[in-house]
Formats: sequence, C-alpha cells, structure tokens
Amino acid sequence: MKQIIYSWMGIIAGCTILAAGFVFFINPYNIVPGGVYGASIVLHNLFPSIQVGTFGYLFDIPLLILSVLLLGSKLGTRTIVAALLTPMIMNVMSRMVYPTQEALEQLDPTLLLGGTINMTEHLMLTCIIGAVLIGIGSGLVVRCQATTGGSDIVGMLLQKYAHIRFSNAILLVDGTVVCFGLVVIGFGLGTANDVSQPSWHLSFYSLISIFVISRVIAYMINGARNDKLIFIISDEKLETLHQYILKDLDRTATCIKSSGLYTGKDKTMIFLVVSYQEVQGVKLKIKEADPRAFVVVTDAYDTFGERWKELPSVHEIYPE
Repeated sequence: MKQIIYSWMGIIAGCTILAAGFVFFINPYNIVPGGVYGASIVLHNLFPSIQVGTFGYLFDIPLLILSVLLLGSKLGTRTIVAALLTPMIMNVMSRMVYPTQEALEQLDPTLLLGGTINMTEHLMLTCIIGAVLIGIGSGLVVRCQATTGGSDIVGMLLQKYAHIRFSNAILLVDGTVVCFGLVVIGFGLGTANDVSQPSWHLSFYSLISIFVISRVIAYMINGARNDKLIFIISDEKLETLHQYILKDLDRTATCIKSSGLYTGKDKTMIFLVVSYQEVQGVKLKIKEADPRAFVVVTDAYDTFGERWKELPSVHEIYPE
C-alpha cells in the first residue's frame, strides 16, 4: 500500500512540475519542445482563445486508447490519470498567473506574475530552465510506470515494439514535431520583418530544449550510469585484492580460470563491477598486489543482479 501511495504521489508531483515548466518558461516564449504540448503551443498561436492545456486533451485521447490497448491496463490506468491531470493543472496554473483573459490568450510574459519573471531578454536561460523542469516532471511520472500522454506514449510504444531507448525515442518524436512546425507554420515571438528576433531563431531554442529534456529524462530514469567494469589478469593469487573487495568494498567478484595465449601459463582473472568512486581504490590495491597485472576498466552500461538493479519482468516496461 505504501508503494502504491508513493507511486501516485510521484505521478501528481511529476505532472505539477511538468506543467510549471511549460506555464512559466516555455509557453510565454513560443518555444516548442515537440510532442503534444509543442503542437498545442502552435495551435494556441492560431486560436488564442483556447488554452494550451485544452489542446493537449485533443491529442491525448486517441493516444490514451493506444496506451491502454498496447501498453497494458496497469500502465494505461496511470497514464490516463497523468495525461488528464497535466493539462488540467496547466490550465488552472495559467489562469492563476495571468491577471486578465487577454493576457492569458496572448501568454504575455510581461504580465506573468506581474512581470516578476519576465525572461524575454534571456531566452536561452528560460529554455534551459523550462526543459529541466519538464524533464524532471516527465521522469518522475515515467519512473512511476506511467506517462503524461502524447510523445511519452509514442516513446513507450517505440521502446516496446521498435526496441528504441525511451529517451532516444522521445528525442526522435519531438524533433520531428519541431521540424514540421517550422515548415508548416513558421511560428515565433518575432515575424519575418522583425530582424532583432526572427521567428526561425526559436526553432533552435526548441531543439535545445528537446535535447535537454531527453537528457534529464534519461538521468531521472537511469541515474548517472557511472558503474565500471574491471577485468584483472595476473600471474599472482591476489589474496590481498580479494580481501579488499570482500571486506573494504563489501562486494563480491567472479574468478575466472584463464591462461596466456602465448605462454600457456595459468592465470587468475577477476571480473568485478564497482561504482566510479571505487575505481581508484581498486587500482591502487591491484598495484599493491601485483604491479605487473593487466587491467581493463570500461563502462558498465547496465548492471542487474543482487545489490544492483532487478531484472525487468516480461510483462513490465522499464524505460531506458
């Protein structure tokens, strides 16, 4: 029960953070970070009386149906809640931070919270802050085995059926949306006659935001991925290294029987996975045990097993 409560709290918190990223840092500046809400920003410029969040509902409904049918009822239920909650929070938040209906329709950043966070002159900063918030919010929701709808659902489908990493799938889908938005509409803060801020410049900010969002989502889901794989090959017994691994690191390793290809002499090979902070200590201990040992240190992309991550179930989706 506690796990279920934490999961739903994570979904609500993620939806709120995501909505805040759009309302305060993305929507007012016509930056389009792809996906459903990127398309919604474009449509809001054409139909300003309809809020960005409301357009989100129009895109999410068919994708929610696909989510329930193809991603499973458990994920589908959570996705339905997250996808309906996010645009609602976005709409409510937008009405609270703009003083008038006209300001809300124009998404005027000079009137947002009385102009206290107007970042018109700092588009790169608002682009990055908004993207980080969106990435954190989306990552929280996905970690709770849900999505916020839109490109998240498409990303999950691509991961499950096309075997594309979730973060890369999001980057692919959102990049496509921005490119089509540029070709079809050419939206932006400025106009073709506004040399100081031509509209096509915003497409670069949009691409930057998409990249930042995808990286933050990947970090939220997978962490820093700093595990290291170490192979140690030696002619010695390496007893001091064994004790260091077992007692000081409180880890275990695998000893593999091996022999030199040229000499045919029996050797000891140790297979060990550690965090990146522990690598230096292991190397010092190896030098102490056998200065002539052959050592290979490389990245461990993913590590499963006891005291590491749990192997994924065949019926569950673990975004990577």
